[in-house]
Amino acid sequence: MKKAAALTALALVCALVPVPPSLVERAYSQGFYAALQPTLTSASNTVGLALIDLLCVLIVTGWLLLAVRDLSRASRADRWRAAARVGLRTLAWSAAAYLAFLVLWGFNYRRVRLADKLEYSGERVTTDAALTLARQAVDQMNALNQPAHERGWSAPEAIDRSLADALEDAVRDVGGPHRVVPGRPKRSLLDWYFRRAAVSGMTDPYFLETLVASDVLPFEWPMVLAHEWSHLAGIADEGEANFVAWLACVRSTPPHRYSAWLSLYSELLPSIPSADRAALIASVGSGPRQDLQAIRDRYLRNVSPAVSTVGWRVYDSYLKANRVESGTASYDEVVRLVLGVRFTGSWMPQVRSK
Repeated sequence: MKKAAALTALALVCALVPVPPSLVERAYSQGFYAALQPTLTSASNTVGLALIDLLCVLIVTGWLLLAVRDLSRASRADRWRAAARVGLRTLAWSAAAYLAFLVLWGFNYRRVRLADKLEYSGERVTTDAALTLARQAVDQMNALNQPAHERGWSAPEAIDRSLADALEDAVRDVGGPHRVVPGRPKRSLLDWYFRRAAVSGMTDPYFLETLVASDVLPFEWPMVLAHEWSHLAGIADEGEANFVAWLACVRSTPPHRYSAWLSLYSELLPSIPSADRAALIASVGSGPRQDLQAIRDRYLRNVSPAVSTVGWRVYDSYLKANRVESGTASYDEVVRLVLGVRFTGSWMPQVRSK
């Protein structure tokens, strides 16, 4: 009981006590975590199965066996005491899991925001700027569609070295660690849920693995992988991970650049005024149009609206609990960052002077 109370108290302190982002950035993200990630991801890459699946199975099985043991051995008079033991064990295990989550990855949610590290101005985020960028996205999609498809994409189970190198450069350019080990793409026991909930991938925060849904299309693959590898680099915020992934892809090979512009176009389209949207859509070539339709068809074929709604509501609560105030809306932050950050040539972001 004392151990459970101590673990729970420590977890609450870690969850509630504010820590300066600059301290998290310096001591954790650029220090402890930057040293941990290459080692832990390299180790998990040697195993083909998703270790997070094995961990979950072991924990659930162990919890059930211990609960059955406590309840089956208790007399009627001791049933409430046995139930209390089960409850305390659940509380202690949950607290331990949360503390491990924070130490192994979760403190990255509290690091300095990219908008505060880069030359960013909200004044540059305008409707006109979004329309100009959307037109550029269409031009790039139309130009890159054929060379991207001719060159093709890497095998789903392989680590794309050119993409990994581009991601490491992008992370370094936004002030991240100098070395990032990419995660070997893996399937998960949660794949059915991923497909039904419209989840393209996930970063395992305990073994620092990369999990990718089985229905992700080849031209989506670079952005999905780069997004999850951005998480491995300690970029926890979803919108910031999208931004770093976009930077990596847009400065890499034609298939990667095509994936980047295809993704950004989809993010930009809802922000374009209806008066301009029809003309923008009409300017999309037949090749990109077919790929965008394939993405829509995948969603219609696999996604369950009920599962997706519940799943994203839970994830929204999870993000807000980890101090991402906008919750799942943070995914849209990529548009604000691309528009608001100052770039030099070749999409090189400018770091804010200290």
